[in-house]
Amino acid sequence: MAEQRIEENREGTIIRLQGGFYDVMTPEGEVRSRARGNFRKRGISPVVGDEVVLHIESETGYILEVKERDNFLVRPPVANIDQALLVVSAAEPDFSAHLLDRFLVLIEAKEIQPVILLTKMDLLDDVKGPAVRDAIAAYRKIGYTVIETSSETLTGVEQVRPLLAGKTSVLAGQSGVGKSSLLNALEPSLDLETSAISKSLGRGRHTTRHVTLMPLAEGLIADTPGFSNLDFPYEMEIEDVRWSFPEFVAVQDDCKYRGCLHLNEPGCAVKEAVEAQEIMSSRYENYGMFIDEIKNRARRY
Repeated sequence: MAEQRIEENREGTIIRLQGGFYDVMTPEGEVRSRARGNFRKRGISPVVGDEVVLHIESETGYILEVKERDNFLVRPPVANIDQALLVVSAAEPDFSAHLLDRFLVLIEAKEIQPVILLTKMDLLDDVKGPAVRDAIAAYRKIGYTVIETSSETLTGVEQVRPLLAGKTSVLAGQSGVGKSSLLNALEPSLDLETSAISKSLGRGRHTTRHVTLMPLAEGLIADTPGFSNLDFPYEMEIEDVRWSFPEFVAVQDDCKYRGCLHLNEPGCAVKEAVEAQEIMSSRYENYGMFIDEIKNRARRY
């Protein structure tokens, strides 16, 4: 008697790309799948996080449709993110407001909710500690959620868990800041590879090599490869940067000129707030650097 072929359609989420296959999480479990041949002709490239419709023959899935995305990050390639957990180290490597602000702009421009996770708080010394703690207070004043953690002492780790429930989160940060260590602290069974910091470079080797969505704390989380390139994407405009600093947006209606870029214009409420120490000077300096970067890129092209 011939074996019966089981065919059906299911919906699911791509959680992993591996060797030309897509692993799709469905309510009935994971299905290893291929993309339809005409996707490439139509310029469709499924990524982790995509919601898809599968046609299943026996135990193999074929992706028939990629549903419209709520958002999409190019680096790392992941879609439909509810929030970004931006992992920044307090020490080893040293805290960098410039890197944090760059991450925040990249995330804010995609209208993804950012959460700042400061790792390695146990390594802060009395010399650098006060400046880092002042920065934490300043980012909280802007309105950002900042959680101080240590994967060694487990301080603050349990504060992260409720944030993950029912959401798809991306865990982003440079190599060596403790992303995999944080995930291991949240769920020891993951046993993710971690790496020591290179003393000469002050940064770690990439230990996560592929984007993977993992079930964690009643949600899904993407542990992404370490960011070696934090250039702003080509499609990012000056206006995107202007709207990605919430404390600037809060006062910009008081600027003398509509569309004020807060650089050389007279009567700028943002510059006045910086002079009054109501806006962090480091944030304003980074804003100016980001605007220049995009202007210079436009000249090159």
